[in-house]
Amino acid sequence: MTPAITLAKQKKLDYKIHEYTHEATAESYGLEAAEKLGIPSMQVFKTLVVADDKDKLAVAILPVDQKLNLKKMAKAIGAKKANMADPILVEKTTGYVLGGVSPLGQKKRLTTVIDTSAQQQKTMYVSAGKRGLEIELPPAQLLATLSAKFADIVMD
Repeated sequence: MTPAITLAKQKKLDYKIHEYTHEATAESYGLEAAEKLGIPSMQVFKTLVVADDKDKLAVAILPVDQKLNLKKMAKAIGAKKANMADPILVEKTTGYVLGGVSPLGQKKRLTTVIDTSAQQQKTMYVSAGKRGLEIELPPAQLLATLSAKFADIVMD
C-alpha cells in the first residue's frame, strides 16, 4: 500500500486501483500506463514537479500525451518563471521515485495545478505511487483533496 492509496482510503474517495507490469525499457511511463490499461491517453495524467524563480516547488498534473508549458505553469502559480525541479529534490520532497510520483500522499503538500482538460473527464488516472500502479478517481475529488486549481498548463 502506498501513501497515495492510504490517503484515498482515509478521504473516502471514489477510487479504483489499476496495476500493470511496468517495463523498465518504457520511454514514457504515462503512455505505457494508457497502453497497458487500454484507456485513452487523454485520461491518464502525469505528475511533474517544477521549481519557481524562488526555488519553491509546485506540482503540475497534465495528460501524458501533452507537454508542460512552463510559462503557463509559472503564471498559474503566480511566479515569474518555472523550470523542471531537480530529480533528487523531487524524490526527497514527495517521497516517491521518478516515474511513480503521485499527486496524492506526498511527504510535503505542494501547490498543485491540474490541467483544465481533466474537467472533461468523468474519471482520470494518476500514479498511485509506484511504477505500474495507477489510481482512477473523479477530477473534482482530486482537486478538492489537494486544494488544487484548474488551469491551462499545456503547450498549444
